[in-house]
Amino acid sequence: MSTAAIAPVFADGPLSFFPKPLREPRRAWLAIPLAWLLCIVPSLGLAYLMQTLAPTLNQPEFPVKGHVGFFALAVFAPIVETFILAAFISLFRLIFSSTVSVFLSAIGWGVAHSLQASAWGFVVWWPFLIMSMLYIVWRQRSFWLAIAVPAAVHMLQNAGPAFQVAYNS
Repeated sequence: MSTAAIAPVFADGPLSFFPKPLREPRRAWLAIPLAWLLCIVPSLGLAYLMQTLAPTLNQPEFPVKGHVGFFALAVFAPIVETFILAAFISLFRLIFSSTVSVFLSAIGWGVAHSLQASAWGFVVWWPFLIMSMLYIVWRQRSFWLAIAVPAAVHMLQNAGPAFQVAYNS
């Protein structure tokens, strides 16, 4: 499919404030680092806010350490979670608009992560909002790009925390 024929998704509505490279499946080399920047900065702010306002809330714990732990958190989990995200968004889009599907996905991921650690869900809903949006945008081009682009953003998002968890005791 020619990228010239693809119009930006989310041109109107609550997701229209995102930069155009995130709303059109044209330049993955630009969309991935831009999406990561728009994921990591707010999620670090949300993490700081949660730690400040509710320091006693439980934090996620990861029993795996070293290279295996890093691989599990920075590579394996983002790939698996992106396939799960794809399945849920595909189901949501049978009933709801793309915009509603993105919000339902983000809320679902926040709830799912809160089951392990209550504060975690508050921090991850924003990155999953962006990754869900990327899936819908890149699905116009191909299923595999729709998996690869958000998975790459997710890998970048998890790399720093994965390094900290895997190599710091």
